[in-house]
Amino acid sequence: MSDADRPQIYLVTPPEFDLDVFPGQLAAVLDQTEVACVRLALAARDEDRVARAADALREVAHARDVALVIERHVLLVERLGLDGVHLTDGARNVRKLRKDLGDDAIIGAFCGTTRHEGMAAAEAGADYVAFGPVGETPLGDGSRAELELFQWWSEMIEVPVVAEGALTPDLIAQLGPVTDFFGIGEEIWRDANPAAALRSLLAPLG
Repeated sequence: MSDADRPQIYLVTPPEFDLDVFPGQLAAVLDQTEVACVRLALAARDEDRVARAADALREVAHARDVALVIERHVLLVERLGLDGVHLTDGARNVRKLRKDLGDDAIIGAFCGTTRHEGMAAAEAGADYVAFGPVGETPLGDGSRAELELFQWWSEMIEVPVVAEGALTPDLIAQLGPVTDFFGIGEEIWRDANPAAALRSLLAPLG
């Protein structure tokens, strides 16, 4: 697969992490693999905790010219100097946020397995649409974003698409030709060496 065709990598943080350890792990991954964007996806609801995490990761990401977006917390984007927001509820707020945050902000929308929701988000001004999970996972309702969805999207829609959720090397190989980004998170962070785990996961891309 040529560099022009190879999907870009979009890293997703764990829902919980040690602020003394994780920024160093992230830096090591970014130094070894080219990454387009990092998503801060903390489950924490504490504003101070989220802000401190965002500050630490912004320093790591921006030093390497990598964008940092935050999951859900729209009001923190401008306050913390982040590059944008990742919405988890499909197209619902995309149009309003585009108006609020301006054209330069990255606005992404997770649309589950639903083609219709993805199209609505794209039409509303999303910079990318994410579908998933693409792999087997006991979480959620068991539905998966199938290969056919990405094949259709890559042929019909110009807005970039992200494949994420329970990725494996086999799925990387299948989806590589029909997705713009791979959203990779828990697949590597539970490994003792996340940078090496990422390289192994991406091996099918050549």
